[in-house]
Amino acid sequence: MDEMRDVDEKNRLERFLGVMGRSSSFTVVIILGLVLNAAVVCNGGITSSFVRKVEKTNDMPLDSDVFRVPLGYNAPQQVHMTQGDHEGRGVIISWVTVAEPGSDTVLYWSENSKRKNRAEGIMVTYKFYNYTSGYIHHCTLKNLVFNTKYYYEVGIGHSPRKFWFITPPKVGPDVPYTFGLIGDLGQSYDSNKTLTHYELNPAKGKTVLFVGDLSYADNYTNHDNVRWDTWGRFVERSVAYQPWIWTAGNHEIDFAPEIGEFTPFKPYSHRYHVPYRASNSTSPFWYSIKRASAYIIVLSSYSAYGKYTPQYRWLQNELPKVNRSETPWLIVLMHAPWYNSYNYHYMEGETMRVMYEPWFVQYKVDVVFAGHVHAYERSYRMSNIAYNVVNGICTPVNDLSAPVYITVGDGGNLEGLATNMTEPQPKYSAYREASFGHASFEIKNRSHAYYSWHRNEDGYAVEADSLWFFNRFWHPVDDSRSA
Repeated sequence: MDEMRDVDEKNRLERFLGVMGRSSSFTVVIILGLVLNAAVVCNGGITSSFVRKVEKTNDMPLDSDVFRVPLGYNAPQQVHMTQGDHEGRGVIISWVTVAEPGSDTVLYWSENSKRKNRAEGIMVTYKFYNYTSGYIHHCTLKNLVFNTKYYYEVGIGHSPRKFWFITPPKVGPDVPYTFGLIGDLGQSYDSNKTLTHYELNPAKGKTVLFVGDLSYADNYTNHDNVRWDTWGRFVERSVAYQPWIWTAGNHEIDFAPEIGEFTPFKPYSHRYHVPYRASNSTSPFWYSIKRASAYIIVLSSYSAYGKYTPQYRWLQNELPKVNRSETPWLIVLMHAPWYNSYNYHYMEGETMRVMYEPWFVQYKVDVVFAGHVHAYERSYRMSNIAYNVVNGICTPVNDLSAPVYITVGDGGNLEGLATNMTEPQPKYSAYREASFGHASFEIKNRSHAYYSWHRNEDGYAVEADSLWFFNRFWHPVDDSRSA
């Protein structure tokens, strides 16, 4: 398809130049002008020439309509869901009640059934400095039917609220499925644009792969946990209806010894449960799931990952388990990017890269999604695994067994955009742009997937960057230079 499109573009350009009937030097000027109008070609790939209007990114005020508390006594709020098992037949439903604990029960039923099922959950609370949480409920629905629409109710006995979701297709090698990609979202006006843009994207993502940094409550005095509540109400309009697969970022750590808070990840780990035990993980910060034709591994940039640590030992055992005949697409999520050509958070992921990159190449990971840097960047397929203290070989090289690394930390949070890039653009960097946005990853079959990135300033169907992915196991040809 890309080759046909390239031929068409070439033919159109040749016809245009033929009509002009000018000299070859004029032809060169025309071609250069067309290229430079779209982007600046650097030492590496493309640095976009699109310039977003520079303006302060502000959080929405507490009385914004997107933070509105639902009507009714003790009505459940901050409703959200994620996958609840390893295969996709379970979901974890979570919500918060404020006035009193209320019921832990979830009623649920399939679209074509009149019989309501019941599932019982658990309730937790926590305190953070001078803040006391509401009553946080978590309930796992199990043994659901694949590819089926379900309705569910929470808040039984007081002011129940009804939502729905659709389970994924049964795991299989040629099952099409579309993921959305969002990172570093926050709760600013730009965050609202990003979420709206995702919701209206014609690609119709069915599950969000969220690469960390949720509420940014820690940017407020004493890590004001009220901003965890407002964020939960803000994203409910999406995450109550489709799973978001959670990755922990640095803004989830909430380590604040200056105010007596010594437990990392306290608010996040109480509010957002994940099915980590289903993949034999010992921690909710690293785990894996299967969904449709994808095997998704979530790693923690802010937990110990050196040799002999629990995360290291888990990943060492996890990667050989991936059956590419069942789940061809191997996707890794993390927060801190390994390949980053912005001057923000530069090389913060380097030590983790040194530990794990040889495994990513060995097991032919297709793509790695990260956040942290508040901008967008996509790499070529490169690796940097030859170095040791003797040979001095420390330059990334083309490697068709390596993943494409994509940074989507461009959700729109109050800290604003990362605009300062390293120059010249490194050879591993294929495309970079300082804009807010989101992405989608559309798996077509075992060999092909279509990736696109959408900046907030464009129309919903506009693709600012795109790439046809060829699966590393089933069709390992060079795809990263065909955007």
